[in-house]
Amino acid sequence: MKGRLMFASVLCLDINKNSKPLLMSNTVVTLPSASLVHAGRIVGGCEAVPHSRPYMVFLERIMEDGKTKYCGGFLLSEDFMMTAAHCQAEKYTAWVGVHDTSTRDSDKSVQKTSIKEAFPHQNFNSSNYINDIMILKFSSKVKINQVVETISLADQDAGSLPSSCSVSGWGVTSWNNQYITNILKEVNVTVINDDVNNCSKMKFYCSKDKTGPGQGDSGGPLVCDGKAYGVVSTLFKKPYSNEIPLALYTMIPEYKEWINSVINEA
Repeated sequence: MKGRLMFASVLCLDINKNSKPLLMSNTVVTLPSASLVHAGRIVGGCEAVPHSRPYMVFLERIMEDGKTKYCGGFLLSEDFMMTAAHCQAEKYTAWVGVHDTSTRDSDKSVQKTSIKEAFPHQNFNSSNYINDIMILKFSSKVKINQVVETISLADQDAGSLPSSCSVSGWGVTSWNNQYITNILKEVNVTVINDDVNNCSKMKFYCSKDKTGPGQGDSGGPLVCDGKAYGVVSTLFKKPYSNEIPLALYTMIPEYKEWINSVINEA
């Protein structure tokens, strides 16, 4: 980062309860033994220090039926951002430099741009969310400054799990809440070994915490040791179970060759 030191660890000092009555989608894909739900809420987290995560992108999506939905994302360069492939839409608007989405039209530090072209992974599977990664190219360059900055992508992890991880987003803030928050939230998560669910074989990092991402945070980064290691993808939970959901994050190191190819050829 240029002249900016950011930490993945989150210390919650105050919870901002300001929320916006905007319903999120609740798409559920039922599997024989479990359900996969679009991830998107920062559950049990706290308000991020304004602009402490300058790589975050608020992504507005217009769907085929004309409805407006939202995802998160993160800045790769002046021209590109990354998000989840299940965040595909007919039309997009990206907002950078955002902390409070309710003031994004009046806040002079916020930049708005449309999307020129979308590059979802060609092998994305909407049933099991494998290859849930997408690159979006901006119609016009965003300006890098004190509140807008890129984040570095992690390289191959040599078989070891990342540590000191966190996620952030504008999703809903409790398991029973259907409304997104205006304020950027953040929370710590612990990446775990999960051979039962074959996380690594499916190119996912996994976490299982009482707090973490859920609906509305899809596409945001899993940040570990100052780098983006994963893309917030899905929640995995057995039907009618009270178990804590397993959060899945697409492994960025496994897609570095694809990422470089897309950007170089776009």
